Amino acid sequence: MCSYVTQQNATDLLREHAIGMLTAGIDVKQPFCATGMNAAVRATVRMGIYTGAKVYFVHEGYQGLVDGGDNIKLATWESVSMMLHLGGTVIGSARCMDFKEKWGRLKAACNLVKLGITNLCVIGGDGSLTGANQFRSEWSELLADLTKGGKISAEEAKRSSHLNIVGMVGSIDNDFCGTDMTIGTDSALHRIIEVVDAITTTAQSHQRTFILEVMGRHCGYLALVTALACGADWVFIPEMPPEENWEEHLCKRLIAQRERGSRLNVIILAEGAQDRNQKPITCDQVKNLVSKKLGFDTRSTILGHVQRGGTPSAFDRILGSRMGVDAVMALLEATPETPACVVSLSGNMAVRLPLMECVQVVSYTPMPHQTVLFPLLFNSSIFFFFVVHSNINIAIINVGAPCAGMNAAVRAAVRVGIIQGHQMLAVHDGFDGLANGQIEPIIWAQVGGWTGKGGSNLGTKRHLPGRNIEQISLNITKFNIHSLIIIGGFEAYLGGLELVTAREMYEELCIPMVVIPATVSNNVPGSDFSIGADTALNTITMTCDRIKQSAAGTKRRVFIIETMGGYCGYLATMAALSSGADDAYIYEEPFHIRDLELNVEHLIEKMKTSVKRGLILRNSNANENYTTQFLYNLYSEEGKGTFDCRMNVLGHMQQGGTPTPFDRNFGTKMGSKSVLWLTDKLKECYRHGRIFANMPDSACVLGMKKRSLVFQPLASLKDDTDFEHRIPKTEWWLKLRPILKILAKYDTVEMDTSEVAAMEHVIKKTGLVKGGKM
Repeated sequence: MCSYVTQQNATDLLREHAIGMLTAGIDVKQPFCATGMNAAVRATVRMGIYTGAKVYFVHEGYQGLVDGGDNIKLATWESVSMMLHLGGTVIGSARCMDFKEKWGRLKAACNLVKLGITNLCVIGGDGSLTGANQFRSEWSELLADLTKGGKISAEEAKRSSHLNIVGMVGSIDNDFCGTDMTIGTDSALHRIIEVVDAITTTAQSHQRTFILEVMGRHCGYLALVTALACGADWVFIPEMPPEENWEEHLCKRLIAQRERGSRLNVIILAEGAQDRNQKPITCDQVKNLVSKKLGFDTRSTILGHVQRGGTPSAFDRILGSRMGVDAVMALLEATPETPACVVSLSGNMAVRLPLMECVQVVSYTPMPHQTVLFPLLFNSSIFFFFVVHSNINIAIINVGAPCAGMNAAVRAAVRVGIIQGHQMLAVHDGFDGLANGQIEPIIWAQVGGWTGKGGSNLGTKRHLPGRNIEQISLNITKFNIHSLIIIGGFEAYLGGLELVTAREMYEELCIPMVVIPATVSNNVPGSDFSIGADTALNTITMTCDRIKQSAAGTKRRVFIIETMGGYCGYLATMAALSSGADDAYIYEEPFHIRDLELNVEHLIEKMKTSVKRGLILRNSNANENYTTQFLYNLYSEEGKGTFDCRMNVLGHMQQGGTPTPFDRNFGTKMGSKSVLWLTDKLKECYRHGRIFANMPDSACVLGMKKRSLVFQPLASLKDDTDFEHRIPKTEWWLKLRPILKILAKYDTVEMDTSEVAAMEHVIKKTGLVKGGKM
């Protein structure tokens, strides 16, 4: 059964107690800070105010909690405006040793009781969250001591009889068990990849070897994902110390790469890297080894705190916003018996986990999301294996509009295929190329450097195979193609369906096939995410930031922005959430003239506050009559005397650009997994000396569904497809639209909370979350 929260019933749920919001830092060495946490602060404040609660900023983390006074201030709706694009934390974080002492916690408790704060929302790492849980566990004792000492009255102690704690994990290291991604990790990867891309250009020009040290403490996630995203030659991570004589193996690897024609080498080093004797491995050590033993021109770079700063990525803004809203919901539903919890991300789902279960499992051993990446790294770029040729030919084709990340998927598929012993074939220019025989072998070295390139190096077209199906079947026989990887958007899905349907007439098409969703529109059935959508989303978000900034000096201005996506409103909705827009018009959620009038009235009221600018996004095919030009004319006319209006159509800039770390690694995972699946499927379909695949499960879409990558037969997805509008009938992200409305200060918003109502548990030995994979 679905449960809903509206402003009225949320107020009924909330006891007359306030919420304290702090970004914590206990560690004596370094206070906590991660880019993206301002989105969580903003969402917590606005969701709290929406429910009728008072929300207080606790400045300077736990130190502000101890010191009290002006460090604990009432937050307002306007006070969290224009902060989504800011790095760090606007309410500050500081080292706090005082909170580790009982006298410090007594002062903190007194400050909270005097303000009626019995709900605490903490963004921090494992140390900060452990401190919060300790604070909660001794709350009754602290109240008794304060009452006995005359610091608070018995009535005040009764009103504040228990303390609710909800945590959100913020750390660029991504080292907290229970969540796939911590706030700040994706933004840190953006900073790292920007540097790596810049370095590789000069390294290639001068034939240099670059060693790059990234952060992560004792966790190698940043180093591992960076190595995947840039196609590094070697990576050192603390979870997997290199084997004995690694120096010799490294040198052989670098020489082999140069002999293959590579003009550069890239080595990624995690700051906590060590050998099997627990001796640290440093940049200087690796640099001296390479330069002295091989004579290569070698440079080393330690990125340092640049990784913590900068503008948050769209992923971190959306993650922070979702976590902030769910944190308030968890506080609303908390009882004295409810354990302190952490709101986390599992796949694309928000989940709640007992705080101390997560903290107890945290250890510096490979976490589930890291162990999944290890084999991808080994197979795709860094290690060589003895290859036994399989006499299997796998063709790769790009279909539909180009998008960032396609090349990463092709590269991974090619290299994993070669490792499996297969011959990989490149099909140029989509299904047209398959029909015209534009097919040639593609080898390991050809895909070098493809991970960071946007667009489609194979070439792609939108044409479907239907009109050329006979010629395609002949070329499948001619080039001895045993299986097919189709990378693309809705056309790839439709093309795959046409090939499956034609199996009845053309036996040559009875080969295993897999469709990898790759489109900025994110509209392929069978997958919650498509390769390329994250890059497009970041492009839109960055553009919206600049547009909003242009209004800062003008004041009283509303921007109408049109995004791509066809009939799918994913980009418009998610970009609106990440950029702090006032609304997003999409096809999936019909709107009428009265809705437009209400939005104009909303903006007129907004202009009376200190926030004198507005942002409205519209999906390109949201409504055939209420066009972007119509909306611009309407808002311009109705806003006369209050605000003026501007219009922007972003166009094809959303399809271009360098792939984000998310798209590079998502493409790598999808490409690798597709080849491994095809290898197994080919064994199943081998009969009497030939391959014959005609079962529905021999032609699948590989997609992310909630918590895991799954293969679903193309035919089984037809019932969940709106073919006329080229969208799935079920779209998970529609459940996030109420968050957009709430954070934009709309009243009476209904939000489905059924998926996050129950608390889950962590299974220590396997690192799995009860109910599904992490």
